[in-house]
Amino acid sequence: MKKIIYRNLANDCFKNFLLIILTISIIIWVLQAVNFLDIVVEDGHGFFVYFNYTLLSFPKILGRIFPFALFLAFSYVFIKYENKNELIIFWKFGIKKINFINFFIKFSLIFVLLNLILNTIVTPFSQDKARSFIRSSNLDFFESILRPKKFIDIIENLTIYFDEKDNFGNIKNIILHERSDTNETQTTFAKSALIEVRDNKRLLVLFNGSSIKNTNGDVSEFKFSKTDFNISKFNSKTTTFQKTQENSTLELIICSLLLTNLKNKFIKTDVTKINNCIPENLERIYEELYSRIIKPIYNILLILISLLLILKSKDDPTFKINNYKIYTLGFLFIVFLESSSKFVSTNLLQNIFLLILPFLLMFIIYIYFLKILKN
Repeated sequence: MKKIIYRNLANDCFKNFLLIILTISIIIWVLQAVNFLDIVVEDGHGFFVYFNYTLLSFPKILGRIFPFALFLAFSYVFIKYENKNELIIFWKFGIKKINFINFFIKFSLIFVLLNLILNTIVTPFSQDKARSFIRSSNLDFFESILRPKKFIDIIENLTIYFDEKDNFGNIKNIILHERSDTNETQTTFAKSALIEVRDNKRLLVLFNGSSIKNTNGDVSEFKFSKTDFNISKFNSKTTTFQKTQENSTLELIICSLLLTNLKNKFIKTDVTKINNCIPENLERIYEELYSRIIKPIYNILLILISLLLILKSKDDPTFKINNYKIYTLGFLFIVFLESSSKFVSTNLLQNIFLLILPFLLMFIIYIYFLKILKN
C-alpha cells in the first residue's frame, strides 16, 4: 500500500514538472523565436536556417528552466496535498516523515540524471548543430538586408550604399567598398545594378561605373559599362566559429586535463585539434563544466527545500508565513544557483569548495530535518 502511495505522489510530481517546464519553455522559445528573426531580416540568412536555428535552441531553454520548474512543481504538489488533507492521511497511515523525505531524495536522483543528460549531451550537441547551419549558410535573403541611403556593413569585408531601389529591382547609384585580409581595398561605383542568380551564385550586375583598387598605396582604376560582382563569396558577420558552450563535454574534460598537465602522458589528443582549447580560455572551460556537471546535483537540494513544506500542517497559525519563507528561500537559491558559475576560477581550492558545496548544503538541511522531526 505504501508503495502505491509513493508511486502516485511521485507520478503527480513528475507530471506537474513536465507541465511547468514545457509550458514556460515554449513561451520563452516563442519570444526568442521572434528575436531570432534578425537572422533573416538583418543577416540575410534563409528561413530554413532560421527555423533550424530556432528549433535547436529549445534544449538550452529547457536546461535553464529545469531548476525553477522542479522547485515549483514539487512545492505546488506538497501544498496541494496538505490543503486537501492528504498528507495527514499519509502520516496516520503510518508513513514517517523521515522515510517520506528519504524517498524523495532517492526520487530526485532521476531528475539529476535527466538534467545531466540534457546539459552534458543534448544541449551542447544542439547548440553546435544550430551553429553549423549558420556556418554552412550563404546569404539566401541578401535582398532583405538592402536599405536605401544607409551604409550596410553586416556583410563581412563589404560595405554597401545606394540611393534607391525601384519596384523592378533596379538599384540606383550604388557604392561597394570591399576589404581583404591584406592591405588591399576596392571601391566600386555604378549608376545602376541588378541582382541575378546564375549557377547557384548570387551576383550584382553593375552598369556604367568604375572601380578603384588600392594595394599597399598603389592605386589603379578601370571603368566598365557592365560587370558582375560576386556576392556569394561573402559571408554574414553572424558568429560562425564554435563557442565554448558548443564544445562537447568530453572535449572540455580532455582540454581541461591537457591544459593543467594532469594527463599529458595518457591522453594523446593534440590541444590544437580541440576548438577553444587555449590557456586563456581555461576559466571559461571550468565554468562550462561546472554548469553542465555540478549544477544538476543542486536539484536534490531544491527538492529538499520544497520538502520543508511538510513540516507544518495547514492548521498551524504560521502555515502561510512558513510557506512564503520557503518559497522565498527556494527562489533566492535558484538565483544563487544561476550566478554561482561566476565564482568558478582557475584557483584549485576555490573550485574544490564549489564542488563540495552542494553536498555540504544537502547535509546541513538533512540534519535540520532530523532535528525538527526528533523534537
